[in-house]
Amino acid sequence: MSEMEKTRFRSSEEYVASEQLMSAVNIAVALQKPLLIKGEPGTGKTMLAQAVSRALNRPLIIWNIKSTTKAQDGLYVYDVVQRLYDSQFGGADVSDIKKYVKLGKLGEAFSAGQDVILLIDEIDKADIEFPNDLLWELDRMEFYIPETGETVKAARRPVVIITSNAEKELPDAFLRRCVFHYIEFPTPELMEEIVRVHFPDLEQNVLNASIKAFYAIRNLPTIQKKPATSELVDWIRALTIGGISPERIEREIPFAGVLLKKNEDLDTLERSKRNRR
Repeated sequence: MSEMEKTRFRSSEEYVASEQLMSAVNIAVALQKPLLIKGEPGTGKTMLAQAVSRALNRPLIIWNIKSTTKAQDGLYVYDVVQRLYDSQFGGADVSDIKKYVKLGKLGEAFSAGQDVILLIDEIDKADIEFPNDLLWELDRMEFYIPETGETVKAARRPVVIITSNAEKELPDAFLRRCVFHYIEFPTPELMEEIVRVHFPDLEQNVLNASIKAFYAIRNLPTIQKKPATSELVDWIRALTIGGISPERIEREIPFAGVLLKKNEDLDTLERSKRNRR
């Protein structure tokens, strides 16, 4: 197998990807640019990084972003409080500042010494300035630690995958540095492939009825929180455990609370069922 073949991402039995998504991943790897993935929750954005890690046989480092996350957190943290404590009460030698510097997830990826996948998950949860604060580090693949006078530089450039739920707009300067792909919600045909990954022995008539009912619910005009792939998988598992027939699936939509998580949406479904009778 050639080096090019080793670095190509393909759809697999564990992760079903569209041709467009596979192309976006491979282009980002070839261009050595971050891959920005957007899409509604449940379209497999986070799982994509896991699939790329398996396909390219590279370790995966995950940086989960929260509303309080700062760009500095991903580089390193200098525990000055612990050093002060040790100097006063610990009786330890505190002259070696390196002992009190801990690398963040970006720092871990840069210093790994091997090819890795870095997932920056849900970047839009952080402050609007967060992406801009990472521009230099993602461009240069290095950062400076003034406390130790050291520069952490990536000997092997990591594959960077960044996910966003499109909850807020990202800065233009950041977007220009990324390869962008929007994961469309799967078509019924692609969804059937995805479900088959989880339920290879599922009866076809049960699968057909479940997917038909699932998309009918998603297409109800007043649904506030549309069910996603993970809800469908859980729902089918509940249906099989309950031994529900295909006829009942479409007629009754049993265990609807697995699919819908808002009272208003459950009420909408009940009204829809009454209108069909």
